[in-house]
Order: sequence, then C-alpha cells, then structure tokens
Amino acid sequence: MDVRENEYAAIDSLYRISSLVSNTDDPNEALDYILQEIINVLHPSSASISLINPDSKRLELEVSRGLPEGWGDMDLELGQGITGWAALHGRPIIVPDVRMEPRYISIRPQIRSEMAVPMEDRGVIIGVVNVDSEVVDAFDEQALKILTLLTNEAARVVSRLWLIKQLRSKAHQLESLVNMGRRLVGELDLNEVFDGLAREGRRLLDCHSCALFLLTPDKKQLSLHTMIGRSGRIEAVECFNLEDSAVGSAIHRHKQVEVTNLSFTEENTFSRIIQREGLASMLASPIIFNDEVIGVLNAYTRRSHRFNNDEKKVFGTLAGLGAIAIQNARLYSRIFSTEESMRRNDKLTTLGMLAAEIAHEIRNPLTVIKLLFDSLDLQFPHDDARQTDITVIVEKLDQLEEIVERVLSFGRNREGIHARYDLNRITEESLRLVRLKLHQQKIEVVFKPSPNGLFVEVNKGQIQQVLLNLILNATQAMPDGGKITITLSRDEDIASVSIRDNGPGIPGGIQDKIFDSFLTSRNDGTGLGLSISKRILRSHRGDIDLVESSPAGTEFRFWLNIE
Repeated sequence: MDVRENEYAAIDSLYRISSLVSNTDDPNEALDYILQEIINVLHPSSASISLINPDSKRLELEVSRGLPEGWGDMDLELGQGITGWAALHGRPIIVPDVRMEPRYISIRPQIRSEMAVPMEDRGVIIGVVNVDSEVVDAFDEQALKILTLLTNEAARVVSRLWLIKQLRSKAHQLESLVNMGRRLVGELDLNEVFDGLAREGRRLLDCHSCALFLLTPDKKQLSLHTMIGRSGRIEAVECFNLEDSAVGSAIHRHKQVEVTNLSFTEENTFSRIIQREGLASMLASPIIFNDEVIGVLNAYTRRSHRFNNDEKKVFGTLAGLGAIAIQNARLYSRIFSTEESMRRNDKLTTLGMLAAEIAHEIRNPLTVIKLLFDSLDLQFPHDDARQTDITVIVEKLDQLEEIVERVLSFGRNREGIHARYDLNRITEESLRLVRLKLHQQKIEVVFKPSPNGLFVEVNKGQIQQVLLNLILNATQAMPDGGKITITLSRDEDIASVSIRDNGPGIPGGIQDKIFDSFLTSRNDGTGLGLSISKRILRSHRGDIDLVESSPAGTEFRFWLNIE
C-alpha cells in the first residue's frame, strides 16, 4: 500500500473511530474496535493499548492482538520499556531495531521494530498505543504521524465514552441515594437502620465490605456494630480506642479520612479483621447529626485504591442520610416510650380517682360507725380483756379515718393546680408532641384555632391529657392514614373543642357506653382514656360528648367555661 492509500485508509479509520461515540457506550468495546482499525491501516504483526491505572500509576494492558498468552498479566511501571517511556515522557517514539534498544522488554522473540504513541486527555497521559513488526525498520515518520493521528482521535473518543459512563454512573448513584434515603428514613428499628446503612454503603461504592462503628457514650472508643461483605454479614466483635486508629481522625476532625494502605496505619484489634479479609484501602465518613458524632461508616477494598472525589461525595452523602435516619429512629423510639408512659399515667390517674372515690364512699359509713360506737359508751373493768379490745377498735377507727383523709387531701392537691391558659396554645403544644406519630401514620391534621384566643382557668397537664387521648384514639382508628380536623370555637362563655377523624367509626353497640371505665374495643386498649377524660372535664366544670360516629368518621366535642 502506497503513501496515498495509507492516508485514505487513515481518514476512513478516523471517521469510523469518531463515530464510535454514537455506536457504543462501552469504553472497552471501543478500545477493541480502535485497535482493529489501527491494525487495518498500519498492518503490524502485533499491537496493544495499555492504560494507566489511577490507583497504582502503572500501565495495564487493556486490549491486544498478536501478543502471547499471559502477557496481559504483566503491568509496567512508568518509564519501564518502550511503552513506559512513551507514557512517562508523553512523546511518541519509533524503535527501528529493538535489538539495539536497551529499554526494550522482549515480548516475542520475532519482534524487530516497534512504535509507541501516548494517549492524552486534556493534558494528562492516560495510556499508550503500541504496534510491533517482525521486520527491521518497518515504520517511518509517515506511519508515526498516522498512528499519532489515530491515537489522538482514539483518546478523544474514549475520554468522551468514559465521561458518558461517569455521568450515567452518577445518575445511578443519585437515584440509588434517593431510594436509600427513603428506605433508611422510613425504617423505625434502629438496628435495621444500622444494618441497612452498611449494606447500602457497600452496594453504592461496589467495594469489598462496609462497616459501621458507633461511638461509645464516653466518646473514647469505637464499637463495631455491623460489617457487611459481598456475601452478607461478616461476624466480628471489636472495640478499640480512637487514638489507635486512623478512623479517630474522622471523629475528631468531623471530616472524611482515606487510607490507601491499611497495613501501615491500623494497629488495633480490628487489624485482625483487616488481615483476615485481606483489606487494603479504606474510606471513613463520620456520621454527624447537629454537630454530634454518632459513629463512622467505613468502606473497604481488597486492592489498593484511591477514592475519587465522586466516590467521597456520594459516600459522605450516604453518611449524612444515615445520621438523619438514626436520629429519626431514635425519636420514634422516644415517642413510643412517651405514649406508653402516657398510658401508664392514665392507669395511675384512674387508680387515683378510684381511690379518691372509694375513700369518699368509705368516709361516710366510717363516720357513722365511729359515732355509733362512741354512743354505746362501753365501759368494762380495767382488768377485763374487752376493755383492751375497745381501745384497739378506737385506735383502728382513727387510723382508718386518717388514711381516708390523707387520700382525699392528696386528690384535692392534684386538682387544685389551676392557672389561666389559652386553649389554642394548649392544643398547638399537644399537636407538637404527637407530630412524628402523625407523620409516620400519614395522617393530615387540619387545625382551626379560635380567633383572639380562648382563655380558660384549667390544670394545663390534665387538659393536654384529654387532647392527647382524643388525638391518639383518632390515629388508632386510622392505621393506614387519614385526616383529623380540630376546631376551636366560642359560644358566649363556653370554649368548645371539636376533634373529628375520617376513620371507620365506633361500633354501634358500644357508642352509649364509651365513657364507662375499662370499656374498649381494642386488644391493646385500657378502656380508661375516655372515662378519665370525662372525669377531668367534669372536675373543670365542663364535659365531653360523642357528637357523631359513622363509617364516614367520628367527632368528639368537649367544652369548658371561659373565665
């Protein structure tokens, strides 16, 4: 083939190489196609394309033709061999006779001449294209120009395909992050949040394993909670001081820490796991919420790896989402504990009220018994045993009277703590207490306060107890979500509060008994809530009624006097 034919062939190859961006999205497939085009134009006996590994900074063979098997496993240092020289200096080179070139590394004994051209992307050498011939002085300056032209176009195409691949990868990572965030924030079990965070971190970076360490209460140690590998959970129990690990820097500085060679930095009990799993590099991201460090999320690779900025950003974002999910689960746990505490308080309040009622009922017959006994004026000789019995009876009657008075006094003290409050404000505060539960159950709240305030003389805690009980009852009637409407209004000297839900309604058979003590239609109910609410409101010279209950919803209304 003469020079002109070579030029025409080169132009055709250039066109086909530049068209690869539209025909494939796989950089490796493009490299294979490019190498074949170079062979079609220059007709070497063997050819290859090697790329520089950004982590190891070594040349790794990507595609080849005509090279012996096993040569692909051999990596080259920059500057090593003809290929390494072209990569190090960023200049093309022709070797007319490899037998006269000391830098040459023999691949095939038959090779006599070689040509190498570096691949450059925006001023950075990314690889080298090599062609070999079994003929001495097989390549001239014209061939070098053609190879340089094809290599430059190849570098441009491959760089663009890499960029497209990176953009798709980022889009996939962003989508994954959004989905992960939804899953994590929606999870209420704290241990499941921890496990999910490690599992999603390993999947997001496609690394060997991911571990989550929690900071101990004394802020001096890290305890391994979860470690997830490609095959699932990695069983390990470890706890080490912050000063004994590079991870401690991530905690102290509130910043990510990268370690490319773990064998040189980690000297603690976790080193056994590192050696057992063959871990080489690590990226540690602190889990921080409101400037408080909760723990650290670590990604591990088995090969030495430098995490790029995109990997660091996406991993840091996951740690941030994890912090929110952890805090969310903790808040839910507190809400549930508060609700359980409220239920216990309901029972105690009812027991207190029942005790007061019983004491009140006991006091009257006790007074009668005491008066009648005194009127008997029983007198026996001093040495008669019956006189001793009379003394004991009198003492016990006095003791019973004292106990009754103490119970009644206690009840009066509790009910006497009244002050002037705005009923609008009390309702707002009550809704704030249950906002997370309402959000979790996807319940919409429509709050319609009364204009200019509704000031009443009440025991604030008891009125909040009434409101919370009615709101919680409404949420339990709508486990799959719904709507609660709370309306406050004034009618002359009466403050009125209406609470309506769109649940399935109260069974008709118990609607006229719902304010009785210990009546409930729920397996987990106490049957005390509405009874307690009615008692509280009546003690405030108010009351509560069931306005309506049907399959379309239930409405309760209670009222208080305006002071």
